[in-house]
Amino acid sequence: MGNSVMTSTHPQLPYPLLTAAAIAALPEQVFVHPLNPRAIRHTKSLGDAVGCTHLGVHLVRLAPGDDSTQYHRHHAEEEFIYILSGRGLAEIGDDTIEVQPGDFMGFAPNSLAHGLTNPFDEDLVYLMGGTRLDYDICDYPKVNQRLYRVGEQHKWVDVPPPTETP
Repeated sequence: MGNSVMTSTHPQLPYPLLTAAAIAALPEQVFVHPLNPRAIRHTKSLGDAVGCTHLGVHLVRLAPGDDSTQYHRHHAEEEFIYILSGRGLAEIGDDTIEVQPGDFMGFAPNSLAHGLTNPFDEDLVYLMGGTRLDYDICDYPKVNQRLYRVGEQHKWVDVPPPTETP
């Protein structure tokens, strides 16, 4: 299409293609997780840019020393991570695994809790995505918190730590 302006045939939707140049030009948004001040993501929301409302797709960069989020699991939403460059440590359930370009992680509802960190000297870049339901419940077992989300409303509650059975 050369330098011509690309537009959608649907008047309310943006054009569904983002070129590499358009992605490079998107501003990064910085997100700090409310339960983990070390969880600092630099994010470009690709799905938002093309009008996706039920699917979130984000290009994420983690600087050295940063976490992606607080260790968590979703009750309703699904999510995935696909590593593009750099290396990281994925914590999945009781396992910690080094991840590298080409590795994929997918988390169905009620799957293992997980988190990702970048302890290495170069940026970790990955594609992250998932469903965007109108509701979710998210557990943060290491900090004994649960998030109830309905639409834009968020309610955080304390969750007692699990008790050991004899």
